[in-house]
Amino acid sequence: MAEGPTVSDQFSGGEEQAEESGGCPENDAGGGLTDAKRDVLERCLHALKHAKNDSQTMAALLLITRLCPASRLDKPTLRRIFEAVGLNLPARLLLTATKGIGDPVLPPDELISLGTALLSALSTDPDMASQPQLLATIPLLLGILSHGSANQQQTCDENGEISEEKYDDDVASPGKLDEVIAADCYQVLTSVCGQPRGPEHLLNRGAIPALCQALERNQTLSQKMGLPLLVCLLSGKTKDKAWRKHSAELLPLLVKMSEDFCKSTDQTRLDMCSQLVDVLPPGGFTVEKDILREVVSRVWGGLRPLVQSKLTPRQIGPVLVLGACLLDLYGWELAGPPKVCCLLVNRACVEVRMGLEEPPGNILSQDLQDTLTGCYRIMEAAIEQACNPAVMSAAPPAQSSITSLSLQQSKQVLGVLEEAFSALMYHLQQQMDPSRYGDPFIFATFRCLCSWLAEETSCLKEEVTTLLPVLIEYSRSHLMAANSEQALSNWMDEMSVVNEKETWTGKEALRYLLPALCHLSAEEGPRKVLLALDTPALLVYYLSHSFTSLKGKSGASSVREPSMETACSALLNFSVTEPERVRKDQCFITLEKHLSEALPVLVHKASLLVLAANYCTLGLMIGRLKSGSAEASQRRFFSTALRFLHSALDSALSPGPVKVSPGWEESWDEVAELWRLALQALGGCFRSQSWLTALVREEGWLRNTLGILGCCSALPDQHTQEALEEALCALANQCPLCKQDIGDAMKNDKGALNSMRNLKKVIGVK
Repeated sequence: MAEGPTVSDQFSGGEEQAEESGGCPENDAGGGLTDAKRDVLERCLHALKHAKNDSQTMAALLLITRLCPASRLDKPTLRRIFEAVGLNLPARLLLTATKGIGDPVLPPDELISLGTALLSALSTDPDMASQPQLLATIPLLLGILSHGSANQQQTCDENGEISEEKYDDDVASPGKLDEVIAADCYQVLTSVCGQPRGPEHLLNRGAIPALCQALERNQTLSQKMGLPLLVCLLSGKTKDKAWRKHSAELLPLLVKMSEDFCKSTDQTRLDMCSQLVDVLPPGGFTVEKDILREVVSRVWGGLRPLVQSKLTPRQIGPVLVLGACLLDLYGWELAGPPKVCCLLVNRACVEVRMGLEEPPGNILSQDLQDTLTGCYRIMEAAIEQACNPAVMSAAPPAQSSITSLSLQQSKQVLGVLEEAFSALMYHLQQQMDPSRYGDPFIFATFRCLCSWLAEETSCLKEEVTTLLPVLIEYSRSHLMAANSEQALSNWMDEMSVVNEKETWTGKEALRYLLPALCHLSAEEGPRKVLLALDTPALLVYYLSHSFTSLKGKSGASSVREPSMETACSALLNFSVTEPERVRKDQCFITLEKHLSEALPVLVHKASLLVLAANYCTLGLMIGRLKSGSAEASQRRFFSTALRFLHSALDSALSPGPVKVSPGWEESWDEVAELWRLALQALGGCFRSQSWLTALVREEGWLRNTLGILGCCSALPDQHTQEALEEALCALANQCPLCKQDIGDAMKNDKGALNSMRNLKKVIGVK
């Protein structure tokens, strides 16, 4: 920095006037100054604007800060300082102090003090906090906070992007950082963090490792200001990225915090709950599992006494939210004995009932919404545990699951859950009007209810049926609105409820409701309501739009689509129970066209075998209700379906029972029933669509099937044999040529074909 003449002489008497008037009161800057001080300030600002070198600039700045501390300057004055000095000078001051760049006119500590004070004051203006020049100083500020001095060695381009950080560990630490300097540094970083892209800017410039290092070394204000800043960085969208890039630094911090949590008094432990919620990695995150498991186990150990304590509603909230986060990571495995788990669920359900008893129209506070959302996650985990088949059958608990509930405990949990879900339904009935469809809390409430309905539809059946119009309209609205709900999109990005992060697409509401629709469409009362709400058309729309995004993926990237499978199951229920609706409703004509286009694509994606089986079965179930001549799309569908069904059995002819083909074997337990149902529906298609028998012979399905049955001694199981026999009987009854082909095969065969007694009667073979 160039030296030169100072400007102090221009203000002779100015400092004395400022001192005599007692400095600058807190709300006194700018327009609130006395006439004498305002005159001094104006002369300082004039000198600042016309300074010819850094020495003159700093002299004016020092006089301004002496007249009125930087933290108390008002925005107009700050703006004038920024216009005169810019943000380059504070950056140069820090570079000079920390790296020895330029000729210092002041000792390093004073340069740092002045530079950070200026940045701190300027950063209080949101416009300045996002300036590139200020962002470029972030690595320097972080180096000061983490090392306490000029040990930082790193490069930083004009945009503030930094190379890999290195520190000169051979340089001795000068000791603790001055508290005022530390406060100014943290003020700048906190102001940046408050900007829309602030957390991202901090993360990209090394904030996580620097703040972790400051905490590890117990640097000045690291606990008071550094930890809250770090928690802020880990509480939003940047959480995933922070853990991916800096798990090596964050994991030791988490270990230390978990140890402090257990050693603390109850009150301090309550205060730490919210911090731990933010610092814990997101659910499903890959990190050193043994260490994380130990951390979760330790935190549960400190949390259990709080769960069992008498706490106020304000105190219990953070406890329940922390418990929910721990369940996201390891489920109930480490939570403790069943008694404590039952108590946790009970307390969550009580909070839900109390919280949702607000009169209609009342908006819940954000703190209460956060608490209730945590309670929802506990309830969802409890449903999964209480409805576990092993628990419901009173089977011995798995040794790895400490928290397996007894049958009696399971019934108790289901009882308190039922009361809580009754409150959820009441709340949704009262609060879910279109104006609140975009409210993340309403979506969280909706999703929690769906998790219960997926397992339990027999309880509160009347209330559930009454609520169906609200649930369907909510799901339809989101599906049609697609990506427009920004609040829900942000919430979906930030939530850590599921193992995989999700992006809001508009399909989520219906996707969560689908398992319940699958159950309810099988029951007459709810099904009538669903039909009145045009639910089949909604499901067809969902399938069509989901397939559009699915077919664009390569075979390697295709993953199973359980929600589409569930939608097919609900439509199957309608197809079985409401034949007249299927024949007349336009949406089922649309569905047929979709199935004819989609099935030829799905059969070539091995990972989507279960979905293909659903599409094939659904199309055949609809086809059995139709009649008339064949259209090109129908021929394409049935041709694909025949080849697909035949591919389930191993065509490698060998003596002994026929085997399931290798491509189907892994999924056979799931698709076997669909395959049998499809064959039964195929028989119905033979009866209703006479043209189909010719296609069977053209495609070679009959010839290939007879070949397998003639070679093998038996089919995989009796149910499979019965389904195939039913289809062959229907074919023989409708087609004389097919009947003759089957008869010829039976005369020369002693295999599985001859064990089909009903088929023998149809053919007339003894």
